[in-house]
Amino acid sequence: MADMHSELQRDLRASLDARRELGPDYEAALVESFVERLDQAIAARVREEVRAQRPKKAKGGGGSGPAVPVAICSLIFGIPLTAITAEKAGIVGLLVVWIGIAVVNVAVALASRD
Repeated sequence: MADMHSELQRDLRASLDARRELGPDYEAALVESFVERLDQAIAARVREEVRAQRPKKAKGGGGSGPAVPVAICSLIFGIPLTAITAEKAGIVGLLVVWIGIAVVNVAVALASRD
C-alpha cells in the first residue's frame, strides 16, 4: 500500500512537471492521464480489500452449504408427496418419489463437497 502511494506521488509530480514544461494547453490531457492511473490504483485497492474480507473456505467440513436446507425441504415436501402417491400410484409411485428425493439429496451432498 505504501508502495502504491509513493508511485502515485511520483506520477503526480511527473504530471505537474510535464504541465510546467508543456504549458496549460496540455493540462486537460495530463489531468485525465493522472486520474486514469488514480482510478486504476483505487480499483486495485478495492479488489485487495474485498479479497481480504471474503471468508476463507474451510477444507473438509465446517459449513454444510446447501445440504441441510435441501434435506429439510425434502422432508417437508416428502410427507405430502408420500400421502398423494400412496393413494394415487401405490407402492411403485411411492418408491419413485423417495428414490427421486434421495437422488437429489445425494447429488447436493456430493456437489457441496467440492
